[in-house]
Amino acid sequence: MKDKDILHGLYVELVKLQKEIIASGLKLLVILEGRDAAGKDGTIKRIVKHLSPRETIVVALGKPSDGEEKEWYFQRYAKHLPSSGEFVLFNRSWYNRAGVEKVMDFCTGKQYKSFFKEVELFEEMLIEDGFIILKYYLDISKEEQEKRFDDRKKDPLKQWKISPIDEVATKHWKDYSEARDEMLLKTNFKHAPWFIVSADDKDDTHINLITHLLKRSNYKHKDDKALSHTSDLVFPVTPENIKERLF
Repeated sequence: MKDKDILHGLYVELVKLQKEIIASGLKLLVILEGRDAAGKDGTIKRIVKHLSPRETIVVALGKPSDGEEKEWYFQRYAKHLPSSGEFVLFNRSWYNRAGVEKVMDFCTGKQYKSFFKEVELFEEMLIEDGFIILKYYLDISKEEQEKRFDDRKKDPLKQWKISPIDEVATKHWKDYSEARDEMLLKTNFKHAPWFIVSADDKDDTHINLITHLLKRSNYKHKDDKALSHTSDLVFPVTPENIKERLF
């Protein structure tokens, strides 16, 4: 079966999921983190392609304002959490503190340590209040990242994606790897676990991540056949997987 046919079946299942979210008043939150150029934008575009824009919200926050810098760290993210009947996707999230902010020295050591204490309590409170949280980390090889950065520079339709952070991403490859590993291990909570996605192949990434998301969601009239086209590109966080399967 061709990828476009597989995706069509997955789109139908996503619409079924959204109908369940609206009918049952669910609050679904999907968090996508990952390497720069790992494909978060493209993956989110595939997920929301045929969903209602009223009940499906993509959140991609920029640099915090001076006022937000003075707030409780999680406050500006909390404003965008899903209400009853909504499906919200975070294109990067509060986990910026454990990644970009840590590597680029945008936060203090004290703020970094406090984050790990607060994030577990924060997500636990959300789960207890009925939120459904799915967390995905998209990982790509250094060679693939460099290829995608080069493509952005050459393609006039992708140049909006280029940022100062991207320019130094490959230089800080090892630092990002270490920050990623620490973040995944420390925040892989039982109530809100992480899943890693090997994302070098964009089409396979979309199919596998969407399939995994649907398999972990409860909704009526689920078509198991439409969810059968998967490989091992999505896998749980374990010390062994981090050591052996990440770049």
